[in-house]
Parts: sequence; structure tokens; C-alpha cells
Amino acid sequence: MKKILTTPLRDDDIISLRVGDVVYLSGTLVTARDSGHKRRVMEGVIPSTDLKGGAVFHAGPITKKTGDKYEIVAIGPTTSMRMEKYESDFISLTGAKMIIGKGGMGANTTAACVRDKAVHCVFPGGCAVVGASEVEEVVSAEWLDLGMPEAFYTLKVKEFGPLIVSIDTLGNNLYDQNKKVFNQRKQQK
Repeated sequence: MKKILTTPLRDDDIISLRVGDVVYLSGTLVTARDSGHKRRVMEGVIPSTDLKGGAVFHAGPITKKTGDKYEIVAIGPTTSMRMEKYESDFISLTGAKMIIGKGGMGANTTAACVRDKAVHCVFPGGCAVVGASEVEEVVSAEWLDLGMPEAFYTLKVKEFGPLIVSIDTLGNNLYDQNKKVFNQRKQQK
């Protein structure tokens, strides 16, 4: 059965998820990378989109502007570990419930997912055109002074995914678990 979550996400939507689960997201999805996280956490700038119960995608989309509207041409994940130093504070400050990116995240984000009932999910790399096809509309674009990939885009998405849960609310971290298994296998050879 295809599990589709709709924003705003509630604790009840998130706490039953476990690492390895595959979900899809409908509703509002925002993009924020290094500069956007730094702007929110270190500079205290608050975007116009309320992120409480929201989903944040570590992505630098390629956009096209027609008139006063933006269109997503391609949207693939950015390496999430780049945001590790900001993510715990970002989750607490914004109330975001789902962080999406590429690769794993570390101990600070894992602790934040437990503390604030949030999850980290992985969107497969190489699927930027698929991601763009799941964006119905660019609702707004702000922080454009940061440049196209670093700007803060608010998107309306339908069944965005697949998203693989990599950190759950119990503190399970799929990447850490896999590292242990791989290291044990190496030692057995």
C-alpha cells in the first residue's frame, strides 16, 4: 500500500514511521540549503511560509521564470550532511516535521528527530526530472539574493517521492545501522 502524507504533518503522522519505510508527500514542500539554514538559524530571518508541521527539501532547484511565476525545471536532492550543523536548531525553530535530502545526517539531527518528533527522508539522487513532475506549482520564491539554488521556494506537490525514511522519531538512523553491518561484514572476511 502506498503511504501518502499530507502537510501540515502532525506527530501522529510521523511517530509510526520507521527507517526504511517509503512514503510520498502531498501539500507544501519548501527548499532550503546551506545559506537558507544559516539565514534562519544564525541570522534569525523568518521566511513567509510557516514551517510548523512542514517539510523541507535540501535541494537547489533549476527554475524558469515566466512573467511573475516560477516553474521548476529540475529538482534533485542536495547532500543533507552539509546542513548537519544547523538542522537541530532549524527543526526546533521552525517546527518542521520532515527533512528531505540525499545521504544521511548525524547525531545532532538524529537527536532533534527524537526530541521534536521529526523524520529525515532520502529522495533518490538522479531523479530531478521526476521530482519536477511532482511539483504542481511554485507558490512563492524568496531570498532570491542567495542565488537560484539557495533561494527559498515554497512548492505545492502531489505524491512527491519516493521518500525513504532514514532517521525516525525513535532515533534509528538507517545510515548508521548500515555502516555497522558493512563494517561487521568487512571484519568477517
